[in-house]
Amino acid sequence: MTAKKYRKTETIEAEQFDEAKWQEKYRACHNPDQWEALAHPYGIDRYRGHFIIVTLEGDLILHDGDWIATGINGEHWPIADDIFRKTYVEAEK
Repeated sequence: MTAKKYRKTETIEAEQFDEAKWQEKYRACHNPDQWEALAHPYGIDRYRGHFIIVTLEGDLILHDGDWIATGINGEHWPIADDIFRKTYVEAEK
């Protein structure tokens, strides 16, 4: 069997996760509904002191500097900064 090379063809949206910024947002929320409305569009939640992202494969811990990617179907997943920078380039507008 001969392996072939493939490249990704879809365009994603991504935002770098800033833990300090999200800590401030979390502290500013006065109830769980307010937090859910703020964090849900990014797939972010908080569990046992960690920020997590709910993915199709399960919950993953977000680390400061990770990128939150949003796929073509609205799904979210984290990408470590070094992997993101090796894999993606900013799309032309």
